[in-house]
Amino acid sequence: MEYSPVCHSLYAPWSSPVKKKLLLLSIMFFIWVYMLYSCVGYCSTMPSLVVDGYRGKETGSGLGKRTESGRTDLVSRLLAKPQPWEDIESDYEEPSIRTAASRDLLNNELDTDWEEMRDDLRGEQQRAPEPSAMSSFSNGSGSKKLPQAIIIGVKKGGTRALLEFLRVHPDIRAVGAEPHFFDRNYDNGLEWYRDLMPKTLEGQITMEKTPSYFVTREAPARISAMSRDTKLIVVVRDPVTRAISDYTQTLSKKPDIPSFESLTFKNRTTGLIDTSWSAVQIGIYAKHLDNWLQYFPMDQILFVSGERLISDPAGELGRVQDFLGLKRIITDKHFYFNQTKGFPCLKKAEGSSKPHCLGKTKGRTHPNIDPEVVQRLRDFYRPFNMKFYQMTGHNFGWD
Repeated sequence: MEYSPVCHSLYAPWSSPVKKKLLLLSIMFFIWVYMLYSCVGYCSTMPSLVVDGYRGKETGSGLGKRTESGRTDLVSRLLAKPQPWEDIESDYEEPSIRTAASRDLLNNELDTDWEEMRDDLRGEQQRAPEPSAMSSFSNGSGSKKLPQAIIIGVKKGGTRALLEFLRVHPDIRAVGAEPHFFDRNYDNGLEWYRDLMPKTLEGQITMEKTPSYFVTREAPARISAMSRDTKLIVVVRDPVTRAISDYTQTLSKKPDIPSFESLTFKNRTTGLIDTSWSAVQIGIYAKHLDNWLQYFPMDQILFVSGERLISDPAGELGRVQDFLGLKRIITDKHFYFNQTKGFPCLKKAEGSSKPHCLGKTKGRTHPNIDPEVVQRLRDFYRPFNMKFYQMTGHNFGWD
């Protein structure tokens, strides 16, 4: 083949070894840039995939997507949002119902508390996590644990206030809504329960509160089966005032219910108290405590005074922090008294720089009750209160 001067002129500039190496490096550089660009483009699609997967999960019916092997998909479980379990201080179902009116009153108690639930859940959404907590979650640090402490009662005793106050402590992480695991959702299993819990770091305590546990016969055995070391907290209040508060809550949602007086007595003439009415039965604290002492020693149960939680919140919170083995961080400086509501409020709530008071469903004005009915109730509760004082070693001063 005849040698072409033109080809020689094109090839000559790249014929030296140095220039060949430069050409090779240039080609490698362009290949590397192309691969980097492709990788970045692929990674940028990942958030949308995660969001789409999350949206798909929300329209499903489980906590996570099931794989062919039957195991829950890990990503789906981590992204799973706890269901909006009702944040209500509800009752257990009564075995006997006296009248059609009281049947409606008892069976519809769940419906009467939806407004309270919505207010509490709305408060949860408004209080964003502290930056450090958010950083820990986004970095995947911490893990979900079964609760080491549970506020088990009582309804209308002050459990919501206690939980909100405790959440100020940096070493306490608590579920805002009531899981109702040991009374209504026990068949879902412990893994379902654990998945509802917030992530905690080493040294932090996981907590939840469901006031109906205290009057649920199966709850002590079930909690003991989970862990015999679980610490239990019961917020108790004058049982007469508690019963009136219980009735007031239902009355605010169902104005047509029978009067407090008619529900209190089986027979008004004889003065026989109807202990089948849940508002009355919950206040027989000694009876319910007997059931718990079959499974837990007294030193694992702390009784918080609902009255002192209002008059001296820092003092009661000090006792709770000691009971949980935590440093006393929540003190007088965290509270101020709201004269309008008649309750103490937090100067600075968890994850917020603003003061925080409990919702409008707390601190309702009680209806006027016939003084004779109130006295009959006090006489009824007196022997049970005396026994309760003896069992707990503490006189709550309700008489």
